[in-house]
Amino acid sequence: MDKIFSDKINLLKCLAITLVVSGHLEFSLFGMFPPYSFQLSLFFFISGMLFKDKYLDAVFDFIKRRIKSLLVLYYLYSAFYMIVTIIIAKYTGKFWGMELSWKNFFITPFLNGHQFDLSCPMWFVPQLFMTMIAFLFCQKLLRNRSEIVRGIFYTILGLSAIPLSKGIDMTPVNLILIRIMFSLFFVYLGHFYVQKIRGKYNIFSPKILGFVICLQAILWHFNRDYDPEHGIGLSYVLVWARFDDQIIVPVLTSLTGIWFSLLFIDVTYKYIKDIKFLKLIGENTYHIMANHLLVMYLMTITILTINKLPLNMIEAHDIYWIYNPVQNTYLYFVLTMLITTYTGVALKFLKKKTFDKLTAKLLPAENK
Repeated sequence: MDKIFSDKINLLKCLAITLVVSGHLEFSLFGMFPPYSFQLSLFFFISGMLFKDKYLDAVFDFIKRRIKSLLVLYYLYSAFYMIVTIIIAKYTGKFWGMELSWKNFFITPFLNGHQFDLSCPMWFVPQLFMTMIAFLFCQKLLRNRSEIVRGIFYTILGLSAIPLSKGIDMTPVNLILIRIMFSLFFVYLGHFYVQKIRGKYNIFSPKILGFVICLQAILWHFNRDYDPEHGIGLSYVLVWARFDDQIIVPVLTSLTGIWFSLLFIDVTYKYIKDIKFLKLIGENTYHIMANHLLVMYLMTITILTINKLPLNMIEAHDIYWIYNPVQNTYLYFVLTMLITTYTGVALKFLKKKTFDKLTAKLLPAENK
């Protein structure tokens, strides 16, 4: 992987997680793209960009690596948030999560990931794990087929997910199926982009830019901010497979959003490539996703305390509530990005120091 490509991937991750955090504060960094109109699809697209075909012949190695990189840390964070949730409940009387049980701790993460409210953004992690395993096996099954056949296969999956979600009972298993079908399409597109388009074709021409702007302007007609009666509009909720009355709009707005993200990084790369903080954000997306609601929660408590307001005001709202959003939204955003990013940096440093000490004790002196 060349350095420029690696840097751009990291900046794309930085952009994607920034969109997630800003979305939870209900504002958009890109005016024509409302919160949650494409950022999760962008994460799947990035995962497809990073997928290596060598794993088609090393299935168990791929699964082992994904368990190590995704699930181990997920359950460590789940244990942490279980303790935090219990402590908060002791002092406030409100338990921010589902009933404590072995099922909710080990199984619910794969069903909806909302066992603890403070860590619910992490639902994406088990979903990404399942999607990438499914992608591996699909690619292995289709490895001897033409690119056209593979493209048709994944397109049918992606376009069928939303109509299918409206025609079947949304049981936990069916929910997983719908999410995987929808997500696989964007993983494939990311992989296809790297393999067949990047460096070979210019997809950022003025004509394509004009087409995307026109298409997004048409899609905006369906946005809920324009008319609440239209339903959820461009901001679909993948975790619950909630697309309201839309059929194709979530797919289209995901495609335009991903394209615009690629364009944004391509145009701004020479200006932002050396900004260390942006690099750190991209390197710590996992920790930012895991911790940003906790930071926002603590900020709300702090602001209520400073203003001498009762802390139980929080209990009347959901976990995403912030005090006085008109005045405080951008303060929440900036501090949350700073705190969660450097939390990730600190945790990685502690992990490395601990690992180095353990290695030093276990390895014989002559092998050091």
